[in-house]
Amino acid sequence: QVQLVESGGGLVRPGGSLRLSCAASGFAIDLYTIGWFRQGPGKAREFVSAITWDGIATRYADSVKGRFTIFRGNDKNTVYLQMNGLKPDDTAVYYCAARSGFLGMGLSDRDYVYWGQGTQVTVSS
Repeated sequence: QVQLVESGGGLVRPGGSLRLSCAASGFAIDLYTIGWFRQGPGKAREFVSAITWDGIATRYADSVKGRFTIFRGNDKNTVYLQMNGLKPDDTAVYYCAARSGFLGMGLSDRDYVYWGQGTQVTVSS
């Protein structure tokens, strides 16, 4: 059974950091492009970041560029999103998603087939 599981969310003060993890079971995550999306309260789901299967190409939303970093773990079964300099506007449920690596980079949620259940990130003082 194909499954993606996010973890690492929580409550953090403005300026703080969190590292989100996206772990896969039932398929080889290192053959897939992985994207991170988020949905804040009362907002539509939006693209945050993505990384190709080989880790060579990455993309970031303008709102997180310079603060967030996406990378693949050495275990080849986990993708991470390192979030630094967190702001209250980053408060959202964060989802990871997967699409075939053959299809390259994807910036829209319509590009992705497999989704995790999400992890809550709350930035508040």
